[in-house]
Amino acid sequence: MTLPRPLPALQWDVFCRVIDNFGDIGVCWRLATQLAGQGQRVRLWVDDASALAWMAPQGCPGVELRDWHAPPPGAQEAPTDVMVEAFGCEIAPEFIASAAYQASARGQKPVWINLEYLSAERYVERNHRLPSLLSSGPAQGWTRWFFYPGFTAATGGLLREPDLMQRQEAYDVAAWRNAHAHPSLPVPAGAAGAAVRWMSLFCYEPAALPQWLQLCEAASTPTHLLVAPGRPAHAVRQALGISSKNVLQGTTDKRGQLYISYRTPCPQAVFDEMLWACDLNAVRGEDSLVRGLWAGKALVWHIYPQDDDAHHAKLQAFLDWLQAPASLRQFHHTWNGLDDLPLQWPDDDTLREWTACVQAARARLLMQDNLVAQLLGFVMEKR
Repeated sequence: MTLPRPLPALQWDVFCRVIDNFGDIGVCWRLATQLAGQGQRVRLWVDDASALAWMAPQGCPGVELRDWHAPPPGAQEAPTDVMVEAFGCEIAPEFIASAAYQASARGQKPVWINLEYLSAERYVERNHRLPSLLSSGPAQGWTRWFFYPGFTAATGGLLREPDLMQRQEAYDVAAWRNAHAHPSLPVPAGAAGAAVRWMSLFCYEPAALPQWLQLCEAASTPTHLLVAPGRPAHAVRQALGISSKNVLQGTTDKRGQLYISYRTPCPQAVFDEMLWACDLNAVRGEDSLVRGLWAGKALVWHIYPQDDDAHHAKLQAFLDWLQAPASLRQFHHTWNGLDDLPLQWPDDDTLREWTACVQAARARLLMQDNLVAQLLGFVMEKR
């Protein structure tokens, strides 16, 4: 996107209430750091920043963490130019009142953006950039704008660092595999043509997980399964009948042709490297789905389950956009509990088909502006 004029360094206030430490805060941290990378100043207001201790231990220049319950910026601090309300979290009334007072004093209202959840459903294109006029309160008469991430040019796009593809292309996958190989793998991890399938697992508790582990255990090709900590590790532990009292982070296990490495919490950049190094990535939620798409490897998405089964339509819409082949669509249905048909082990040809599907989808996405570029352009338009 070519901005109409150079964007000055604005003060952004991004608000995040954590429901899932790996998802909400992950998206908001990426947003904040990518804005800072474009010369913007960001205050990130969050009610639980504990996950950032391992997700982003080095912090980021230009991004300041604020506790959700901290008082609004004082008179000596920069007033807000842009307010981003992530995932309908509802900005504190005290902050809105303070922002309204500052806006009146300086003669300019901030741009107020409601950043919505990611979906491939059709309503996203209809609702993207729609205004909502506030009819009461200290910000009466202000406009709040709905901004929808998405997969098409008629949406707000996806978060992507400008140099992401170059970093991935330059990354040494063989070296990463050698450094993280299971100690009992039958062949050198980084060897060319090594007959080992590398798979990452970041999921909730899919009912089909025990069946998948059994398929890996009995397969002719060894599978090195990299299990993320937390719910994925607990789900694998339950499926294998391992005592919940055992500490698994940083340990390994072996069941037939299944070689398991239990991962420790890691920074976002290290998580990306794991996705780049795997042949198949099982991802969950929103943030890791997007990172899995950018990785360009075969992926299976475990969508966040909702009580009213609204996630079924959301999953179908994503698979339609992905142009998923029948085998990948069926795997998703079983993995997400839409049916109870048996999982089918993807042979090498099937896995290549899945990979080609994801790479074609990535190519379509790369033709579109990323979310931060679109946000910057939108703010310039509305200021």
